[in-house]
Parts: sequence; C-alpha cells; structure tokens
Amino acid sequence: IMFINKLSAQKKGVYKKETPEERRVLIKGGVLCGICLFAGCNLQQYAFVFSPVGKVGFITALYMILVPIIGIFFKKRPRPLIWICVLIAAVGLYLLCIDGSLELKKGDIVTLLGAVCFAFHIITIDHFSSKTDGVKLSFLQFLVSGMLSFVCMWIFETPELKPILSAAVPIIYAGIMSCGVAFTFQIIGQKYTEPTISSMLLCLESVFAVIFAWLIIHQTLTAREISGCAIMFTAIILSQLPQKRKKEEEIING
Repeated sequence: IMFINKLSAQKKGVYKKETPEERRVLIKGGVLCGICLFAGCNLQQYAFVFSPVGKVGFITALYMILVPIIGIFFKKRPRPLIWICVLIAAVGLYLLCIDGSLELKKGDIVTLLGAVCFAFHIITIDHFSSKTDGVKLSFLQFLVSGMLSFVCMWIFETPELKPILSAAVPIIYAGIMSCGVAFTFQIIGQKYTEPTISSMLLCLESVFAVIFAWLIIHQTLTAREISGCAIMFTAIILSQLPQKRKKEEEIING
C-alpha cells in the first residue's frame, strides 16, 4: 500500500526525492541515534546483574534531569518552570522506585552511564527529527543498534539457541512493541515538543508499569507508590499549562 501511494504521489508531483544532503543527514542521524540507543540499553541491561529493578529504573530515569543540563550546551534552554517540574517529577520517581537508602554501587554507576547515553539519545533525536523522516530515522537507529548488539553478543556472551527460544515471547514483544513502536513514536513525537518535556513523558514508563501491574496481575499499590505516581502526573500537567496558554494567546491575537 505504501509503495502504491508513493507511486501515485510521484505521478501527481507530490512526492519529493531525497537530495544527497538530506540522505547524509538521515544517515548521520540514524548512526548517532543508534549508537546512543545501543550504549544506553546495553548498559542498563548489564546493570540489572548488580542492582534491583526499582533502583535501576530510578537512576535510568534521571535522564530527565540530565537532558536540560546537557541541552544548555546545545543552546536548548528550558523555561524556569520546566526545571521546577523536572525536580518535582524526580521526587515522585524516587517515591515510586526506591524503598530504602540510595547508595551508589557498581551497578548504579553503570546505570548512571546508561542514563547519560539515553539523555544524549533524546538530544540527538531532537536535533535530527525535524530535519529528516522520522520512520526512516527510527529504522536506521534500530539497524545500527542491532548490529552493534549482535557483535557484542558474540564477544561478551555465549549465546545458546534453547534459552533464546524459551524467551521468544518476551524477546518478540520487546522487539516489536518496546523498541519498534515505542521508540518510533518517540522520534515522531519529539518533532512537536521540547526535549526536556519529552524526557519527563518517557519517565511515565515507571508510573504505567506500577498501574498495569495493579490492574493486570493484581499487585498492591502502597501509599508511597500512589504518592509517587500522583506527584509525577502533577509535574507533567504543570509542564504543559504555560505552553497551552501561549498557544491560546496566539490564536486569539490571530
């Protein structure tokens, strides 16, 4: 269907062929996004060997604080209110994920390095998503990340067919939904929002994980977890209000 639509658009003069410069931008963006995604995902997976899931999730999600800090060096200065919302969301995330002291160990340092990679991933997507096709950029980043991961698999591990087949369903789900769908939507969505707000929205992954664990597998929610979810949602709503008002003023003023 896409091929037929493309041919139809070419006949009508709507379809525009990529220039060599646009192709170079696409390839550069795909390679850089793929490297960041590869490094972030694999460092996070390695961290699970040393640290509990909740702690890894919290430290990884600290990229929402790293994104505005890194963005300053790329002339991406978020509004003062966004900084406040990021700090509020970090408090909510702490209540949601951490139950006890936050002491940095080997696994936590590895996770923090992964968070830095994810922060650069968001900044890189922000830079290239407005300059090229989002779906093509997503495809290239998966290709690069997959190739690098495949090589490292043979270097650092001993893959066996039986364990891979036994985990086929989770692998397929993670490949199609978590990677293919979610990261592609991230690239498309970042065309229309600030990178800092994008990082906050992505951190809602932890919130939805808790909510669906309660709805589907009937895990109980503690008062601490409910408070964390509520605080994070509050931060997201606050981050959006000024932007909506600005748009309404533009509409009124014509």
